Amino acid sequence: MSDNSGLTLFLDGEEVGFTRGESLYQVSERHHKDIPTLCYDERLEAFGACRLCIVELEGARYPVASCTTKAEPGMRVTSKSGRLEMHRRVLLEMVVSENREVDVNELAGYASQEMTTLVDRYDARTGRFAGGKSGTSRADDPNPFILRDYEQCISCYRCVRVCAEQEGDYAISVMNRGFDTQITTEFGGLLVDSACTFCGQCIQTCPTGALADIKALRAKDIEEPVEKTRSICPYCGVGCAVDIMTKGDRIVGIQPAMDGPANEGALCVKGQFAFDFVHHPDRLKTPFVRNDHGQLVPASWDEALDTAAAGLLAAVNEHGRHSLYAVASGRAPNEAGFLMQKLVRAGLGTSYIDNCSRA
Repeated sequence: MSDNSGLTLFLDGEEVGFTRGESLYQVSERHHKDIPTLCYDERLEAFGACRLCIVELEGARYPVASCTTKAEPGMRVTSKSGRLEMHRRVLLEMVVSENREVDVNELAGYASQEMTTLVDRYDARTGRFAGGKSGTSRADDPNPFILRDYEQCISCYRCVRVCAEQEGDYAISVMNRGFDTQITTEFGGLLVDSACTFCGQCIQTCPTGALADIKALRAKDIEEPVEKTRSICPYCGVGCAVDIMTKGDRIVGIQPAMDGPANEGALCVKGQFAFDFVHHPDRLKTPFVRNDHGQLVPASWDEALDTAAAGLLAAVNEHGRHSLYAVASGRAPNEAGFLMQKLVRAGLGTSYIDNCSRA
């Protein structure tokens, strides 16, 4: 085990401790230094593409990228100065001059406001370095989940890296260089024909909205503000933490909780996109029971529960408690699943229960 005791450096004149292997960016973040970045995602290996996270390092001729520079004992680091802020603004203006749109709807994805926020923070001029542009959109991609507007791409490669490093799918990659750089799939095809599992990770890490949530953006014209409510995805037993986005009383999208202990910002295609059933016009809103003619007719909750209880007890009395098998709905809340298993195990005396989402 490595000994991290006594490892210190000087950050903005203050002596601070660090753990061996930490980058200067990680040390600065831990000490609440507001260093800008566009290519950094704490879940991914540092890349250093945007250079916005530069800091001044005593002894270095030029500012260094803090995300790719490892902390060493005795370093003297400056995270904010007039010189650094000038460099950061110029770097940001170079990035946004290629980007077509900086006013991105927050429904696009978890990180979609990052560039917009930095443009406002630095009062960056979006046309200062106007010229060549890279990226060609794939408006012809018919998939129902991921908008591929590569004209907004800044080549931070977060989408490529999260697909490879977090998901292990390697569904998207980079083609060409310079102004010809293009985020693409194998052979330039459609997402549905690639290794993509539609987990939505590329959407949630994109800082510009170049990759965006098609289903969530359907609600962009609804006037109400977006509210987020922390919950747990009901689709399997992993217990992924999610933020449910609503406008008024309508669910408009799902975002993974980046601090979720079980998923750490990851979701599967069901957890990310399968929420339409909540507002489906055919969704049952009242119990149904079969009448004497075998037809399903609306009933009160008391009548429905009495009918179900009578039927379950009759089966137990006639065939024994292990004649029953229960399947909990993957579309019900976790609390409902807990009550279901308690009913089956404690009430009916059997352990024969499963969940329709278990895989």
